[in-house]
Amino acid sequence: MRPRFEELDWSETPMGTVSLRRRLEPTLEVDVYEVKLGDEFLMSSLFTVAEIELARLGLAASPGSDLDVAVGGLGLGYTAQAVLADPRVASLTVVEALGEVIGWHERGLLPDVAGLTADPRTRLVHGDFFALAGADGGLDGAAPNRRFHAVLVDIDHTPRHVLHPSHAAFYTPAGLRRLTSHLHPGGVFALWSDDPPDDDFGNTLAEVFGRTAAHVVTFPNPLTGGLSANTVYVAS
Repeated sequence: MRPRFEELDWSETPMGTVSLRRRLEPTLEVDVYEVKLGDEFLMSSLFTVAEIELARLGLAASPGSDLDVAVGGLGLGYTAQAVLADPRVASLTVVEALGEVIGWHERGLLPDVAGLTADPRTRLVHGDFFALAGADGGLDGAAPNRRFHAVLVDIDHTPRHVLHPSHAAFYTPAGLRRLTSHLHPGGVFALWSDDPPDDDFGNTLAEVFGRTAAHVVTFPNPLTGGLSANTVYVAS
């Protein structure tokens, strides 16, 4: 019998101590996989609705077929997996700053997304998404100046609550304009946020993109017995 709790991986990184753990959630009798950075919880397999909606909403705004999609932040892999579920997707490039997180997927530590790395459309890039988004070479070092039909980002908690101060510049008009150089004309940018819609950030998006929307995604919270909500911004 497996233990009720186990730490599957633990590493010191430039961003702090990152750990992956599995525990049995007694209220649901299911295994829950959680990621912590230091003492802060980053993500949980118990709450994946908004991560999946990030992919669904972003791709719903992306017309056409043979889509090349980039995801900023691999995490537990639910956004990337949802991208691959869209038959129009020709390629998926996932940029992840922590090689340890990439290793979790390559080692098969996350059974819910076990097919992610095996899909021939998937390419995992070890790199700083924000630095690459602001650079001329683009998000895929193997294909400089490559453009994407959609870029979906789930890294920081919110545009205001960032994991590292260097990320903040991305959420400015100048940072978002640099991102658009990596998009095809008419391309889509979508962003997950843990906060309700932020009017200031919505105005920033509107300075750069022709069409913008903030979608409130609600989902049951089995720990509280009520509903929780995240926001997905979509701009094109």
